[in-house]
Amino acid sequence: MAAATDPGSRRVPRIGWVGLGRMGMPMAGHVAEAGFELRVHDLSAQAVGAFLEAHPGAVSAALRELAEASDIVVTMLPNGRIVREVAAGSGGLFEGARAGSLLVDMSSSAPHETVELERLGRERGVQVIDAPVSGGVARAREGTLAIMAAGPDEAIERCEAMFSHLGATVFRCGSKVGSGHAVKALNNVLSCAGLLLASEAVTVGRRFGLDPAVMIDIFNASTGRNNATENKFHQFVFSGTYASGFALDLMVKDLETAEELARQVGAETPLSDSCCRLTATALAELGAVDHTFLADWVDARSGTPAGGSGD
Repeated sequence: MAAATDPGSRRVPRIGWVGLGRMGMPMAGHVAEAGFELRVHDLSAQAVGAFLEAHPGAVSAALRELAEASDIVVTMLPNGRIVREVAAGSGGLFEGARAGSLLVDMSSSAPHETVELERLGRERGVQVIDAPVSGGVARAREGTLAIMAAGPDEAIERCEAMFSHLGATVFRCGSKVGSGHAVKALNNVLSCAGLLLASEAVTVGRRFGLDPAVMIDIFNASTGRNNATENKFHQFVFSGTYASGFALDLMVKDLETAEELARQVGAETPLSDSCCRLTATALAELGAVDHTFLADWVDARSGTPAGGSGD
């Protein structure tokens, strides 16, 4: 990849990266390979070691130290509560961050958490924006994620060079911080609903005697196609791998975030609420499996397994 440049600056910005999980690891790898000066932090020494074996960069054992050495800090963590602890807790990022530095939360956090984090950052002279992503582990590895950025235009522009190595598209969701997290949660409601409905359709068709694989091919050539029919059934359900890279507990978290957002704005969302309840029930029964196990769970409720092609 070409060497990275910082819009409006003559030098490459120094990036601090917090979170080397299934998404954060490949994303930070793209940043490192693009030529940014990168420091990483993760509670897992194994994850840090694996990253540094594969990519250029340095490690900061202390969050404060990482912030002191960075112009832009990215958080890619499981939820907004952890992001706040990392940023505003004792010994956290805000204690070491210089005035004028930027915190970019690319996690799937709740919008109200992000609004509060922005306030806390402003008190410390640190600008906070949100830029969650969609596309899963596969697109994180490819560097083709959809990025949903929210905050002042000038702050987003500071990240454009970095974003160009992480995603195929950067959507500007507005100047209100938290807007990216809001649309990410709403997107996952649609994603989950599509999977549940497709699973129900396959279950009904199977019990009638149809071949599920043929059904999915027909849906994909017809008006019923959605992300689940195009990218999940053949790849992860019928193959029996159930390895999309997005855990069911994280899906439930995003659905609950969307449900809370609807309450806050006074919107009635009976379909979304039903989707959230069903998925939470599945999580209680299945545990933290890949979210594509929802197809198996829907089928199992009718006494038919989802794995295989239905022969």
